[in-house]
Amino acid sequence: MSIGRREFLSKSAAAAAFTVVSASAATSYAQNAKIALGLSGCGGRGRWIGRLFQEFSDYKVVAVHDYFRDRTRMACKDIGVPEEKAFTGVDGHKALLEEPVDAVAVITPPYFHPDQAVDTLAAGKHLYLAKPVAVDTVGCLRVLEAADKAKSLCTLVDFQTRNNEFYREAAKKVHEGAIGAPVLAQVFYHCGRLNPHSKENTETARLRNWVFDKALSGDIIVEQNIHVIDVANWLLNGHPLSATGTGGRKARVDVGDCWDHFVVTFRYADDVVADFSSVQFQVGSTDDLFVKVYGTEGTVETHYGGQVFIGGKKENWKGGSTATIYQDGAVNNIRDFHAAITSGSPINNARTAVESNLSSILGRKAAYEGRTVTWDEMMADLTPLDAKLRLPEDGPDSRA
Repeated sequence: MSIGRREFLSKSAAAAAFTVVSASAATSYAQNAKIALGLSGCGGRGRWIGRLFQEFSDYKVVAVHDYFRDRTRMACKDIGVPEEKAFTGVDGHKALLEEPVDAVAVITPPYFHPDQAVDTLAAGKHLYLAKPVAVDTVGCLRVLEAADKAKSLCTLVDFQTRNNEFYREAAKKVHEGAIGAPVLAQVFYHCGRLNPHSKENTETARLRNWVFDKALSGDIIVEQNIHVIDVANWLLNGHPLSATGTGGRKARVDVGDCWDHFVVTFRYADDVVADFSSVQFQVGSTDDLFVKVYGTEGTVETHYGGQVFIGGKKENWKGGSTATIYQDGAVNNIRDFHAAITSGSPINNARTAVESNLSSILGRKAAYEGRTVTWDEMMADLTPLDAKLRLPEDGPDSRA
């Protein structure tokens, strides 16, 4: 993977000293009947992930964290965690790490992922991390460095497609030559708009509406569109070398500052071109997250929540439906996470997750600046996104 991590580390103070605590802390699950899990991030998806862990009989969610107290209360009720094991506020994640947990699921806004992921691994806890890894290059590489050094610990970034049988088989067949040499890809993420959680004009409301905030989410191309960009990288077996982009904010202007559409041309090795577009305001059309790669001998087509198949001269593979991928992918990841912890054979997909994250950042930079940006140029830009949040130390007790 040519992300230039060594060069980055020589330039950036972000690669601060990283030490994992004693091996006994990292393997404490061996003395427990169940894997003790801490949940950081108790919004809608966080509570849903927490319930999935809890429903898997070999986990027990023992502590939760969220900035907002009303969300930790909902999580305690939904998952069955004592309220004295609920931590809130700016530093609540650090308090959660002091609890006797074996692993932590980090399902917070992406802006906070690097600090929370690095702290989790440094504390000797296995890490289950929501995508994206980070909102900027420096954050991605901080997490990668921490995951690489924590060799006795699992780092699993939750991509549902990577753990779906039809996506896996399609990628395998493409890599074995089922479509010949890739020539062109279409990479689309077209969907309707999301609804805001608050209409107030406050810093806490901004945090509740983080998915609409460029700095907190990374914008839609990083926070959501990464799903299809990751599949494109997977099928094309590498990351783009450059990107030329545009986009803007025209239809969804009532909340936040994220763009509502992107159009990017990614160029990969061997002059393979990927035509990417993203829309998050469409009305009167069916949502579709799809990647289609045209090769010299055939075509592979993948639809998130739909069909995955291959047609061509060499092979006509019917594949199958991924209608339940949103839940099934998460459940499969939770099972693999458990198996890796209990077997003592840690899994670590941070490298591929970071590569796709950086590919999304490359597309964002090209679109924001309205020009062609190379991979190396994007990697050299170590300027962090600064959300400039001004939050009270402790989260409010009601929906503000």
